[in-house]
Amino acid sequence: MSQTQQRRQPRQSKGQPAQPKPPKLDALAQINHHAAGLDIGDAEIYAAVPESAADPAVRVFRTFTTDLETLADWLATCHVDTVAMESTGVYWIPIYELLEERGFQVYLVNARQLKNVSGKKTDILDCQWIQQLHTYGLLLPSFRPPEEICALRALVRQRGRLTQSCSTEIQHMQKALQQMNLKLTSVLSDVAGVTGLHIIRAIVAGERDPHKLAAYRDRRCEKSEGEIAAALTGHYKAEHVFALRQALAGYDFFCSQVQACDAEIAQTYQAVTPAAQRTAPALGPRVRRHIPQRHEPAFDLRTELYHLAGVDLTTVNGLDVLTIQSVLTETGVDPTRWPTVKHFTSWLGLSPDNQKTGGKIIKRGTKPSANRAAAALRVAARSLLHSDSALGAYCRRMRTKLGTAAAITATAHKLARIIYAMLKTKTPYKDPGADHLEAQVQQRKVKQLQHQAKALGYELTPVAA
Repeated sequence: MSQTQQRRQPRQSKGQPAQPKPPKLDALAQINHHAAGLDIGDAEIYAAVPESAADPAVRVFRTFTTDLETLADWLATCHVDTVAMESTGVYWIPIYELLEERGFQVYLVNARQLKNVSGKKTDILDCQWIQQLHTYGLLLPSFRPPEEICALRALVRQRGRLTQSCSTEIQHMQKALQQMNLKLTSVLSDVAGVTGLHIIRAIVAGERDPHKLAAYRDRRCEKSEGEIAAALTGHYKAEHVFALRQALAGYDFFCSQVQACDAEIAQTYQAVTPAAQRTAPALGPRVRRHIPQRHEPAFDLRTELYHLAGVDLTTVNGLDVLTIQSVLTETGVDPTRWPTVKHFTSWLGLSPDNQKTGGKIIKRGTKPSANRAAAALRVAARSLLHSDSALGAYCRRMRTKLGTAAAITATAHKLARIIYAMLKTKTPYKDPGADHLEAQVQQRKVKQLQHQAKALGYELTPVAA
């Protein structure tokens, strides 16, 4: 048989399924010969090393700092160079940071990769199972941004918790007003706005005259003073006024905490961003009209994000500075940590996770995820439903095909791809407009019709204008 005949592939007969290209699987060999596994708890840490490295191969340590230092010394004595641990609550953070400082390669592993075999479950078996899986290279480390981004992320998450507390206190104020039959929520779109806070502070100070309270109306308020005065006629019971006073005091306290957190975040940006990046060209005016939001930072967050990322992400429709800050502090600014944009969107939990067996898809949708960056992108995608932009037209088109929930996820997926490309190429975003997307959809429809007509033996001819 000639070499040409040997290279010739068998022709696939009509009607047979296409032969899949199987992935290359690594042989089950020991990859990490000096690996250790940790089972972490609140009071104790169980550590397992190879049996040839120490006797006994499993030891238990307390979680005090001196005991963590002893654990690191013991791992170094056993010639361990890589350690795997489960992400258990926040208990893993001290030992993770300590081992990283000591030069160990630390794997923070998702708990779904560590499901043990059936049988009796003990802490000793768990740490040995983690060590065995890590020895064979069967564990993948979870993504963790650089240390300086982690510091910024902790502050941004703390700010998010404080703003949620502010929202809770606003709800308490609304409840107290309803109990007094003060229908302030019916005449004001936001009781924590300029007019609402002036009226609430006056009520707490002792004012009961509805006309004097309505005189605090801001000129931009849609309702008249007469309508506001009618809504402020109620029963000012002492116990409900007391609850309103405490809710207002709580709201003021958390607002002051947010401002203090913003000051700390501004200082952290100065330390995180290299001096070379601060010499970049100054930002131009905003592409879109900026509408101030509640609890917006007092410092120039847009410029700080531009210096950190190297590109102005606010040019993308739907992305404001707070959304961009939430995304970048979770993902970092180095997109090369993911091989491709598909890996990036999969990590966010925005890509399809279809379950397929027997050649059929038995489950569709995205995988469940509590990723904060994905949640921020979904909120941004929802704001595009009424946007006169290419992304807005895409979101509305997906809503027609898939429904609102799936359309928001698809638009968030597209926003993630745009952010990945901008961070990688440092290229600003230019909105092609809603008409551009409609023209592309029209061209695809024409091509489909031409293909169908040709298959049936016809030819499409455009009608003259």
